Amino acid sequence: MNNNELALLGRAGQRVLRLYHLYRMLIGLALVLLLSTNFESQLFNLAHTQLFSFGSWTYLIFNTLVILAMPRAERLLPLFALALTDVLSLSLLYYAAGGTPSGIGNLIVVAVALANILLYRNIGLVIAAAGAAGIIYLTFYLSLSHHEASNQFMQAGVLGMLCFAAALGVQALSRKLVSSEQLLQQQASTVANLEALNAAIIERMRTGVLVLDTDFRVLQFNQAALNMLESRDLSNTSLRDYYPALLQAYEQWQKNPAIAPPTLQFSAQSPQMQPGFVIHRQARETQLLVFLEDTRHYNQQAQQLKLASLGRLAAGIAHEIRNPLGAISHAAQLLGESETLDRADQRLSQIIQEQSHRLNHVIENVLQLSRQQKPEPQLLDLKYWVHRYTNAYRESSQPGHVLKLQVSGHHLNTRMDPYQLNQILDNLVGNAMRHTACKEGRRIVELSLFRHPNLLLPVLEVRDYGPGVPADEQDALFEPFFTTEKQGTGLGLYISRELCEGNQARLDYIDLPDGGCFRITFAHPKSFGLQK
Repeated sequence: MNNNELALLGRAGQRVLRLYHLYRMLIGLALVLLLSTNFESQLFNLAHTQLFSFGSWTYLIFNTLVILAMPRAERLLPLFALALTDVLSLSLLYYAAGGTPSGIGNLIVVAVALANILLYRNIGLVIAAAGAAGIIYLTFYLSLSHHEASNQFMQAGVLGMLCFAAALGVQALSRKLVSSEQLLQQQASTVANLEALNAAIIERMRTGVLVLDTDFRVLQFNQAALNMLESRDLSNTSLRDYYPALLQAYEQWQKNPAIAPPTLQFSAQSPQMQPGFVIHRQARETQLLVFLEDTRHYNQQAQQLKLASLGRLAAGIAHEIRNPLGAISHAAQLLGESETLDRADQRLSQIIQEQSHRLNHVIENVLQLSRQQKPEPQLLDLKYWVHRYTNAYRESSQPGHVLKLQVSGHHLNTRMDPYQLNQILDNLVGNAMRHTACKEGRRIVELSLFRHPNLLLPVLEVRDYGPGVPADEQDALFEPFFTTEKQGTGLGLYISRELCEGNQARLDYIDLPDGGCFRITFAHPKSFGLQK
């Protein structure tokens, strides 16, 4: 058994030790005060005046030094030595004051009781035995020189029994108190662990959580809420000023809780949110819990259903259209090679071939989308990966096509399928090269990789210097088969966004004064898989 288990240590033990120090100091001050006012002769029938005076001063000075030298006790031996010295010192004062009539024997019983709060089991009983032995032995020794002390044996015996009774009673009570305190500490530790676990779960949730007071000030929040509201800190922020649209949704919900509030979006780059509200009442406090659900998860499920439908549609297209289309294209080619056709008919044959190739290209894109495999995300260092992509593009690009790269920040990591990311950039860079302005025979497109200042997520922008997309066409930009080119299929941007959402990234168009910009906002490298 560890010796420390025989003593009350820790926070509770320090409180009892301070009480023990205070008790001894007060006793010492009281005895010295009696000596200085000459009241000791009226209260005590002193057997040894000089010894009592010396013992009182020594007791006070000793306890003062002990308080200064031992404000805390972390081990058993100092506590045992202190308690034993205290009982023996009081026993000496008991002898000098004339025995049981002095009342100092009662102080010994109290000292034994306090010592047994700190010391358990046999160690505490040793202190009780020392106190009882001191009272009985010194009473006997006092009776040898003072015959009136012979009548004190009964009282001395009672005081000795009280020492043991106080020790046993206090130990039993202390064990119950210590057991209760240990139980409370275990419960407090369990509650603290549960709170930490709940906080960790809430922090990693993909659902944003806000706790508001009656004035709609933010009391608590998690990281998902910060990301959705593009903020680094929402503490004590009033949503009336920061995001009034959310409070308008709450007011609509209050009028009819059965109707789900409309989806919200903090900015063009932030995800769409489906808010939910719960009023929490506890005691006299009322708080509003706001849950912000990222709808991208549901959109991904919808996209998977669309992909499955497109797969079945593509299989039918390949069977029903591709073979006849190939026959048409081949017949047009043979017809164009005929020497009997005039120039106008040859032009018509050429148009048939061009449109057949275009239609075949549409079918190829649809088949590519339907055959798209489930993403296999890998941990990517985007800074290294984008440098590799830029170098590879420059080696294989057409003359006059210039791809610039600008990177800022460190630890720009994400989890994404590298093959699909390469496919996305091929679509975006190719689209940007077609629309950027041609100056002195050069078409310039710029890649910019950085960390978003509010979301703290990696961002890759593909920027061109063309006329941009008109405002009335931007909403339909990512719709399938929407195109502003005569030869375009309208599936490149649609496929790029589908691939981004499949990798928990986001693709947006940013309108700039001197061109257009497509922005990919990547997911946190630890978030992939949490939304499954």
